[in-house]
Amino acid sequence: MRIIVLVFSFLLALASLILTFTVSNRFWWTLLISIPIFLWALYDANQKKRAIVRNFPIIGRSRYVAEWLRPKLYQYFVEPDTDGRPFNRLDRNIIYQRSKNVNDTTPFGTQLNIYDEGYEWINHSIAAIDHHKIEEDPRVIVGGTNCKQPYSMSLFNVAAMSFGSLSKNAVMALNGGAAIGNFAHNTGEGGISQYHDKFNGDLIYQIGTGYFGCRTADGNFSDELFVERTSKDNVKMIEIKLSQGAKPGHGGILPAKKATPEIAKIRNIEPHKAVLSPPFHRAFSTPIGLMKFIGKCQNLSGGKPVGFKLCVGQKSEFIAICKAMLETGIKPDFIAVDGGEGGTGAAPLEFSNSVGMPFIEGLSFVYNTLIGFDIKKEITLIASGKIVSGFHIFRAISLGADACNSARAMMMAVGCIQALECNHNTCPTGVATQDPRLIKGLDVSDKKYRVANYHKETVKSFIELMAAAGIDDPDKINRSHVNRRVDRNRTKAYHEIFPYLAEGCLLNNDSVPVEWRNDVAIADPNSFEPKFESIYIESD
Repeated sequence: MRIIVLVFSFLLALASLILTFTVSNRFWWTLLISIPIFLWALYDANQKKRAIVRNFPIIGRSRYVAEWLRPKLYQYFVEPDTDGRPFNRLDRNIIYQRSKNVNDTTPFGTQLNIYDEGYEWINHSIAAIDHHKIEEDPRVIVGGTNCKQPYSMSLFNVAAMSFGSLSKNAVMALNGGAAIGNFAHNTGEGGISQYHDKFNGDLIYQIGTGYFGCRTADGNFSDELFVERTSKDNVKMIEIKLSQGAKPGHGGILPAKKATPEIAKIRNIEPHKAVLSPPFHRAFSTPIGLMKFIGKCQNLSGGKPVGFKLCVGQKSEFIAICKAMLETGIKPDFIAVDGGEGGTGAAPLEFSNSVGMPFIEGLSFVYNTLIGFDIKKEITLIASGKIVSGFHIFRAISLGADACNSARAMMMAVGCIQALECNHNTCPTGVATQDPRLIKGLDVSDKKYRVANYHKETVKSFIELMAAAGIDDPDKINRSHVNRRVDRNRTKAYHEIFPYLAEGCLLNNDSVPVEWRNDVAIADPNSFEPKFESIYIESD
């Protein structure tokens, strides 16, 4: 094939030359086609980087075209509505329809196979409630006993996404939607930009390991800059990011070419220099250190709610954090739980696929641990993990959440089409790119209303589900209301799959459940490293 292509392209070029110079000069245009083809084939046959192109000049390049087209053709012409990944077509459609405020009903019954393992549903009530009689915008008050500026938070909010990962227009649309719908917008760890302030929507200022926006020149936490950032009226809460669902336990680096003067000013870094975000925090190194840092931030912010976000990893580490709360008397105002399936930008494949506890297991574990140490009543629990619909909110609250955050669904409300090009700076809708030509296509004046619409309609659907279950207050939702098919012939309620712990049972060694004893025993408030010498061994 290699020889055939070379000979064919050579003969084509030769024929063009003969036609042009011996028959008629009207054939000169054939040279513009044939000679580049011959040179292209010659180059492909002699290059050494791509074996398939070397063996099949020109023709071999069709493989790369097919690779580029494959996900697009698959998404629109091949995949069933229920099988798309990371979000299927049914979920994406409900986001688009609600954001556009158009008909979001579905005809002819469910497309889901309700006898497949993993199918979930809510128990409705014969004594259902008129949903119009339920508060249409239920809120949760975030702030512990010592909080001076508690925040009334919506049940559904924008999860952490930084300017840099998202375009400036996407950030403005999210903040504009948050301002219209009266819900919170998490800044992500990239700091507070002028685009986050554009519409004065409520902000949750997230601090990651890079301390962007409140860092010293050597990369440590800056008290002065933190006070400056958090003194703004639109900053309602502060979130310390311990880990995230996309790549828990993984640091990151901002390349020098991305450290533009604009980004450098927002993040308080030097322009045109690479910046490392380590996988660990420099401001603390132990659970007790974390609590003291939270207490410090509570004081520096003037008493605004301060909490932390994590994707659960080693159970003993979170148990150690709870022990540190009891030992220091300092408690976060909220805890945000992310799932290992999360992620809005780029992450190593192994981390996306194989690191971190999935959202449902992580949320139920965190809630049970807080109950077991009798400290849940002082801490708001926020869930963040592929939350798209009213059912997802209901399910999260049944597991113990007080409120929910969503990232990728909010991106879709802005216009994301799940092109899966977030890590290439080529997002076709201008959401996850810094290319000015692509950003220009995202109209903030339109998209901010779509974000607000999606929030409003999703909360409304949650209220309707709650009313159908005969519940008039989110606080009355529990794990018995949600069921899962565990195999074709058996189903279980969530309280059977994820049993509740007795309140305060982890405070006394004698009352710790057997399956928790090892993790509780090795958890040390003075270190994130487990004390394996304290491991529990059940006697005969």
